[in-house]
Amino acid sequence: MAAMANFCLVFLVLVSCAMLPSLILAQYIEPSGTFIVHVSGSHKPAVFATHRHWYAAVLRSVSADPSQLLYSYTHAATGFSARLSFPQAAVLRRIPSILSVLPDQPRQLHITHTPHFLGLVDTSGLWPNSDYASDVIIGVLDTGIWPERRSFSDYGYSAVPSSWKGICEIEPDFPASACNRKLIGALSFYKGYEAALGKPMNETRESKSPRDTQGHGTHTASTAAGSVVSDAGFLSYARGEARGMATKARVAAYKICWSFGCFDSDILAAMDQAIVDGVNVISLSVGATGFAPPYDRDSIAIGAFGAAQHGVLVSCSAGNSGPTAFTAVNIAPWILTVGASTIDREFPADVVLGDGRVFNGVSLYDGDAFLDESDYLELVYAGDCGSRYCYEGRLDSSKVSGKMVICDRGGNARVVKGYAVKLAGGLGMILANTADSGEELIADSHLIPATMVGQIAGDKIKGYVVSDPNPTATINFRGTAIGSFPPAPKVAAFSSRGPNHLTPEILKPDLIAPGVNILAGWTGFTAPTDLDIDPRRVEFNIISGTSMSCPHVSGLAALLRKAHPSWSPAAIKSALMTTAYYLDNSGNNITDLATGEQSSPFVHGSGHVNPNRALDPWTSVRYRPK
Repeated sequence: MAAMANFCLVFLVLVSCAMLPSLILAQYIEPSGTFIVHVSGSHKPAVFATHRHWYAAVLRSVSADPSQLLYSYTHAATGFSARLSFPQAAVLRRIPSILSVLPDQPRQLHITHTPHFLGLVDTSGLWPNSDYASDVIIGVLDTGIWPERRSFSDYGYSAVPSSWKGICEIEPDFPASACNRKLIGALSFYKGYEAALGKPMNETRESKSPRDTQGHGTHTASTAAGSVVSDAGFLSYARGEARGMATKARVAAYKICWSFGCFDSDILAAMDQAIVDGVNVISLSVGATGFAPPYDRDSIAIGAFGAAQHGVLVSCSAGNSGPTAFTAVNIAPWILTVGASTIDREFPADVVLGDGRVFNGVSLYDGDAFLDESDYLELVYAGDCGSRYCYEGRLDSSKVSGKMVICDRGGNARVVKGYAVKLAGGLGMILANTADSGEELIADSHLIPATMVGQIAGDKIKGYVVSDPNPTATINFRGTAIGSFPPAPKVAAFSSRGPNHLTPEILKPDLIAPGVNILAGWTGFTAPTDLDIDPRRVEFNIISGTSMSCPHVSGLAALLRKAHPSWSPAAIKSALMTTAYYLDNSGNNITDLATGEQSSPFVHGSGHVNPNRALDPWTSVRYRPK
């Protein structure tokens, strides 16, 4: 009996010890996340029929549920993404066949007349010599697409190219008819996004389909390859013809960005699929926040290298973190990295002070014209009224009501500042740049009469408020102006810059292209300001960012791909860089709006894109990835 008792005691101790981890786990759940696992494809054991079977076995080996596998990558990269605990990820890093295990990182979006500004005409040069990029396929990885826009009309298009292997995803709000001979494919990628959320997305706020509910993707797609629309415009501004760079190119939309970001696992899956589908150019106006990560930890760089190996050029935005140095992202040597510049079209809205001085500004305000040159309002500075940045709810209405308010740029969205002034009873706003933005002027569709002025003008206007006992001002809205003053192009202050902090000997950005006040298609889901308080809906919108400059170059790359079908991605990139220019339309060196001084190669790269010269460059390089 004593022996039996000892046996039972030992048994109970063993069972209790075995149960202890479970009891602990019941109180403490190991932290987990989504990881991207890059593997050496040549190490796949022969016992597994496919890489996906191998990946499932790898997950089981670390006690991970194979159902947690989100994507399997084959072309843009070799590997998979899955939900893992941090200890499981650590174990995977010790397996010889696994090259790296990287946390899934969120990326951010970097948010007409430009063909004429770029010298593109129907009679000579790149357009007729490339047949407008007919049958070249541009894969746009972004927030999706609003397929009903006229920019995606397939009128006059021939059959879909036989090289296209993709599909059109059909969802309740995205019927089969959404795709046509222009928009030939559309897919959505959200597994990484929902894994990061930890729950399904809110489908009352965003569409779980390729449909664009943010506007960014529709804008970039129509910039790269929009069909000709003869009577385009935004409200009363920029009226005329709108067209993409490559008007006959086909569009494939890959939705990778959602309300709370764009995740690496989804981006890499979309790049992988785009290669399989047969795209010729990938346009990606998305990037990291902060400094660019090392190439071997940057999913966009890894995917772009895989794309280059398959003959697909990847064009990316440099980012909107200027004017600080070393801020450019997407800086891998095989990526075409694009900064932002101005064009020769302005939307002037000048500040007229009570003492007669006039300061140039810009605006897209299109409301009731109760402010004109005879309507002078008392002028106050928001810094004297509770909030220099005009934060909502912080302005003293007793000091603001019925007046024109000067708000400093920064801290919150530019259009939201005007709304804050309106809530406090103000009747107008002057948005003044600070040192960070210098003389960069961005036109916004304000909700109240408002304009933006540069730092120099802003300082003088604020000085007037201090020195004059009865300061007053009005705004003179002058519509759309095209001409050689002010000179263009200039480098946008927000455009991210080099030097390249990873490989300083390689110039980044590669070049600049139009990215300020760009007219292109827009979603029907949200307002032009992307604010819930704005009830307006428009077919076209005018916005700014390197997100806008990137698709310009993506479209130009498609034109060169058609004109020179034997050119590699590196040859196309070289042609665009070696033919870029660095003089504005007044014959002077391109200036930097952040400083007002001459720009440098670390700011504008090799220069401003010059598509007609790129058709027949003097020099080019050949690159064959091993």
